Amino acid sequence: LQCGERIPRPKRRASIRVGPPRSPRCVLTQAMMACPLEQALAVMVSTFHKYSGKEGDKFKLSKAELKELLSRELPAFGTKQMDEGEFRRLMNDLDHDKDSEVDFKEYACFLACVAMGYNEFFRDAQRPRKK
Repeated sequence: LQCGERIPRPKRRASIRVGPPRSPRCVLTQAMMACPLEQALAVMVSTFHKYSGKEGDKFKLSKAELKELLSRELPAFGTKQMDEGEFRRLMNDLDHDKDSEVDFKEYACFLACVAMGYNEFFRDAQRPRKK
């Protein structure tokens, strides 16, 4: 499965609300009793909606909203670690439809790429070093 492909919808469970969240707090509260991976997905979704819509479209992140999200939620990738040119390149890479905003699909692809980077880091760290 690659970014941009349709992902099968999860089976509905009585304890988890499927669909757009009413509020980030609602999703997190419902995920308290969920499995860890379900909790992680709820945090991913609620974090997007926490920052989206402060200006403009409430279902997309503007450049300023993305900067704020990165600096507060992913400080390793935050704007303190990159200059304006690097941030512009990141925004350009994420913005597949070139509307100058990052929608949820583009955000999810970014997080998938970050997760793959973490996976490679931890996989490589577990390999014995060659002498």
